[in-house]
Amino acid sequence: PEYVNRLHAMVKRNLSIPFRFVCFTDNSDGIVREVENFPIPPLELNLSGPERGWNKLVTFASELYNLKGQALFLDLDLLVVSPIDELFSLPGSVIIIRDWLKKDGTGNSSVYRFDIGGHPEVLADFQSNFAAIKRRYRNEQEYLSAVLLQRNALSYWPDAWCRSFKRHCMHYLPKSLWSAPSIPKQEKIIVFH
Repeated sequence: PEYVNRLHAMVKRNLSIPFRFVCFTDNSDGIVREVENFPIPPLELNLSGPERGWNKLVTFASELYNLKGQALFLDLDLLVVSPIDELFSLPGSVIIIRDWLKKDGTGNSSVYRFDIGGHPEVLADFQSNFAAIKRRYRNEQEYLSAVLLQRNALSYWPDAWCRSFKRHCMHYLPKSLWSAPSIPKQEKIIVFH
């Protein structure tokens, strides 16, 4: 719960527009009352063990509890370090972080924005073809990026908005031995992927 509460506090400090903060969880004990808690949406597949990361695709269900409109998905292991209002005004159907290493259009799904119910075909295809998808794609963000790129429905945050802690804040050896990490100036979110 401390990670949820910290993330809520960071968003509250850095978002000036009205918002609902929702947590999908199997245990809401200790989460502040300003956070709305819903059970983790079910999948029609058994994803035990290392396959759990694919669960993130449930956000693309045609209906997601009583939630409507635009949503910003945030992983728990990140920092919001400056105002994020612009993440809601940037045009695009689904907006994701451009992966820092891959050049094939793969996104990093630590931070993505989408319209709830806007792309139910993503989850439907995944649930119908999981075995083939798992053979072709390493993880949910590779699959999500590929299927949305095929539909011309994926775009990316400006590179400076979402940065990797290990790639953009840390110094290389040997400087990292005596210099503390630093936050890039235009950064909105730092991701610990």
